[in-house]
Amino acid sequence: MCGIVGAVAQNNIVPILLQGLKRLEYRGYDSCGVAVLNDGLQRARSVSRVAELEHQIEGSGLSGTVGISHTRWATHGAPATNNAHPHFSRDTIALVHNGIIENYEELRRELKAQGYVFESQTDTEVVAHLIHQMYDGDLFRTVQHAAKRLHGAYAIAVFCKDEPGRVVGARFGSPLILGVGADGNYLASDAMALAGVTDQIVYLEEGDVVDLRLDRYTITDQDNQPVAREVRTVHAHSGAAELGPYRHYMQKEIFEQPRAVADTLEGVEQITPEIFGTDAQATFAQIDSLLILACGTSYYSGLTAKYWLESIAKIPTQVEIASEYRYRDSVPNPKTLVVVISQSGETADTLAALKHAQALGMQHTLAICNVGTSAMVRQTKLHYLTRAGVEIGVASTKAFTTQLAALFLLTLTLAKLRGHLPAAQEQTYLKLLRHVPAALQSVLALEPQIIAWAEEFARKENALFLGRGLHYPIALEGALKLKEISYIHAEAYPAGELKHGPLALVTEHMPVVTVAPNDALLEKLKSNMQEVRARSGQLYVFADGDTQIQSEPGLHVIRMPEHYGALSPILHVVPLQLLAYHTALARGTDVDKPRNLAKSVTVE
Repeated sequence: MCGIVGAVAQNNIVPILLQGLKRLEYRGYDSCGVAVLNDGLQRARSVSRVAELEHQIEGSGLSGTVGISHTRWATHGAPATNNAHPHFSRDTIALVHNGIIENYEELRRELKAQGYVFESQTDTEVVAHLIHQMYDGDLFRTVQHAAKRLHGAYAIAVFCKDEPGRVVGARFGSPLILGVGADGNYLASDAMALAGVTDQIVYLEEGDVVDLRLDRYTITDQDNQPVAREVRTVHAHSGAAELGPYRHYMQKEIFEQPRAVADTLEGVEQITPEIFGTDAQATFAQIDSLLILACGTSYYSGLTAKYWLESIAKIPTQVEIASEYRYRDSVPNPKTLVVVISQSGETADTLAALKHAQALGMQHTLAICNVGTSAMVRQTKLHYLTRAGVEIGVASTKAFTTQLAALFLLTLTLAKLRGHLPAAQEQTYLKLLRHVPAALQSVLALEPQIIAWAEEFARKENALFLGRGLHYPIALEGALKLKEISYIHAEAYPAGELKHGPLALVTEHMPVVTVAPNDALLEKLKSNMQEVRARSGQLYVFADGDTQIQSEPGLHVIRMPEHYGALSPILHVVPLQLLAYHTALARGTDVDKPRNLAKSVTVE
């Protein structure tokens, strides 16, 4: 969500800024812009894609050795050129910003009273004017002081007309990195933006302010004291984001799931606590329950894990939406393992919920994350890194299945430590896990049948998804995927809840997608399906081969290749992803960049 690239370099940095923005497009945005220092402040902004901005810049000849750039996902003010970043203050200060300034209205009133004229509806322009108003001839010192007046979350990059050869950055609550290069120094929202430019990366901490010059940089902490931050070698290869033969990144990422799950499980030969960190055994010995915190798709992976953890490991597990947990009164338990789940590891609500849990005295923490250098991994004691690789499509796919694989390993680890995993059962589960990639390949082979269904779904505006037990969260994930990218209104329910309200929606025009594994709840699910058929609802069922569910008028069945027991959710979610993808394709929506959404949600 929103992206920043900034630079001080020997040569024209506009191509680097534009390339960085292209690599940040996956985060989601609705406008973009570049500003450079070259005989004053110059900028170009667009409410279209970065490619259009690039074309605009080529026509204007914009160039410079000092500059900042930005992709904006709208919060304050509609997507419009005047709201696009960079923002200027009196043709002296140029600034880009990620995050939300909570006290912007108060600051705006104050600055208006001092004669500042606002050209946008953004909270960001307030920061530009505030820095101009406080400017004392030293931009670095000014930003240090101005940052103390900002409430909320921010990552900023700013330069001043009166100080050529200098860019200042600051962060609190939003990610910002420093790239150290041979020909200059750089700022960015994440390392992938600087792939091919530098692999020497410094992860700025909360409250850090950084002063970039051509041949040096200085960092101070939240107390304005000089600090040395570790320079890490990060190989964020841009090739990971190449589309290849696929039409969209989402399609590519769906088909990468066998490899992604195999990579996530690589090296796990037996179940040991050490796969979660060197201190894991001591930590796991002290816990008596779990609290899982996450948002969106990651929340649904947590809901699935709750079934595993309580059934297999026999450990009480609570799953909470991170944005709700941090704002309600809860009863903390210091013996709880707090598990945070995030693809990016920078999800603002989940990070804030983690800090809230820690402030309540819950110090046993574990992150399940796809980015080893993320804030979430750095702020938890234990972690398990999924190896999904770069995920570009806004609608998460391979991140979800790799999270499930990691959560199943956590389940087995806790079950073993608690005496609920006999050696023979452990080996059976490990064998099943190793077979998951091959099983996923078989599921992907169902794509032609799913395309036929998608042609029907593309003409609908509503859909219901049903699941029971372990597969209810999978129904939730399927409904989320459909509404995210096709814009069809979709809701998911435990199938047993139909008669408690949702059945009123069922007519011959309502498609009802049903996840039907051959498990202990199958006969109950069949009864629920009959409730739909009795109201002329159209059933679309993903059924295991031995469920004895046959296609007939009003009942459409696609057979899964095999039943997979406890690991069935990892397989059953894939056809739901394909259904959403091909329905969106048939409706002509922007699959990888659905309207109003962003990939990395770094604002509250």
